[in-house]
Amino acid sequence: MKRLYKELESYSHKDYYPFHMPGHKRNPFSVDGEFPFDRDITEINGFDNLHHPMGILREAQEEAARIYGACKSFYSVNGSTAAILSAVSAAVSKGGEILMARNCHKSVYHALYLRDLQPTYIYPHADHKLGINGGISPRHVERCLEENPNIEAVLITSPTYDGIVSNVKEIAEIAHSHGVPLIVDEAHGAHFCFSDYFPVSAVDMGADVVIQSLHKTLPAMTQTALLHLCSDRVESGKIRRFMGVYQTSSPSYVLMASIDACMDKLAREGRQMFKEFTGNLDTTRERLQKCRHIRLLDADMMGGTEIYDYDRSKLLFSTVGSSINGSQLHTILREEFHLEMEMEAEYYVLGMATVGDTQEGLERLCNAIEEIDRREAEKASAETWKEAGEPNIPQDSGEYRDAKGAEDSRESKEKTGEGHPYIRMKQMMRIPQALEAPERRYPLEESVGRISSEFAYLYPPGIPILVPGEQITGLFVRNVRRYMEQGLELQGLSDSTNETICVVKE
Repeated sequence: MKRLYKELESYSHKDYYPFHMPGHKRNPFSVDGEFPFDRDITEINGFDNLHHPMGILREAQEEAARIYGACKSFYSVNGSTAAILSAVSAAVSKGGEILMARNCHKSVYHALYLRDLQPTYIYPHADHKLGINGGISPRHVERCLEENPNIEAVLITSPTYDGIVSNVKEIAEIAHSHGVPLIVDEAHGAHFCFSDYFPVSAVDMGADVVIQSLHKTLPAMTQTALLHLCSDRVESGKIRRFMGVYQTSSPSYVLMASIDACMDKLAREGRQMFKEFTGNLDTTRERLQKCRHIRLLDADMMGGTEIYDYDRSKLLFSTVGSSINGSQLHTILREEFHLEMEMEAEYYVLGMATVGDTQEGLERLCNAIEEIDRREAEKASAETWKEAGEPNIPQDSGEYRDAKGAEDSRESKEKTGEGHPYIRMKQMMRIPQALEAPERRYPLEESVGRISSEFAYLYPPGIPILVPGEQITGLFVRNVRRYMEQGLELQGLSDSTNETICVVKE
């Protein structure tokens, strides 16, 4: 078959002059900087149309479906966001009901807004001490479906941002027994099917629609994703229609070529590439697991979190029991060791390993974590001497007080439920009602008891901790203040200082 990325490369060397879009006219001197203008075209003869694929793009999408074992696959150049919006819109009628995990990405909540949907939330299990979301319980899914017979679809995130995989197979069977489809946001699991080292993809576990971000874990450009249709429980015509609604009418051929090149490379060499990658990853994990203060987490360290499987390409470094928090570890790795991590959280830092990693990169990470762990061991040793009353070590060490205070604080939060952001909130209004109602701005501390007209979420990963229409609680306000004190990034509120919040006007 013809490959889009090769056809673009070939075309870039031909002498066709473009009296069509884009405005750069494939002229690299039309702007400063280096950009792939020579391959950035529009829907010209021979290059098909993503919104009405009949040739090379249809074949490319069919190839993606064969690779993943889906009935049909759709390219998305608007990332997983457009695919999620399309899947929800196709599966649930406007104004309908959906059962969804509360830790879904903000794009799911945007679908609720755009389609005026009524959600029933199912909360993931959680390890409050580590501050990590666990999996979704199939039993809870079944109970929710029994109690809400008008639900039209179930949507969960698996794997989570942290690599936690739910029992998709059992959840799918439960959903199907109630006559509804299962949509799985598998944005972080596009690599699963290329190695048995990783969990089984939701495509092979009975899900009806699966969304994957290629750019997150595979060698593809940012903003590239796939939507896999795996059954006839959701109409393919509706999926295609809504993909046309939520995607740009001028899809980037550079991005589509990136998807095509990624699929071609992995189809030909993926098994060998992943064999080398997983070997390097396993060696890295074995080495990092020897650290005792900055601990590399594994599934067996997370208690009572309904974990069905775990993606070991996610490198979670816990700071629990050390003298630093997640934000501080993130800063040290970036400023001192020049390692850019994926995410900082309250009690851990997340690094993502992919097939694109080099041995040199993984070695640098190991060296950095080992050095920080060594420093923490020295601090712990000093604290042991202090507790024993060794006279030559000051008893009034600020580092000791900080570490002791942090540990006491964690124990307190675990008892009160403050150690986890996804607290249960009371939904007083539907999202569209709250977003479109007259609003008034209040200082955050004075907003308790009122109805939010704004989202609030930690970014990354962009999962709302407050949704429009929910009643603001004192615990939410305390959590916000704690995140700000720790240097975490809170987004969503129209006041970027997070000092005030917009609420529904009484």
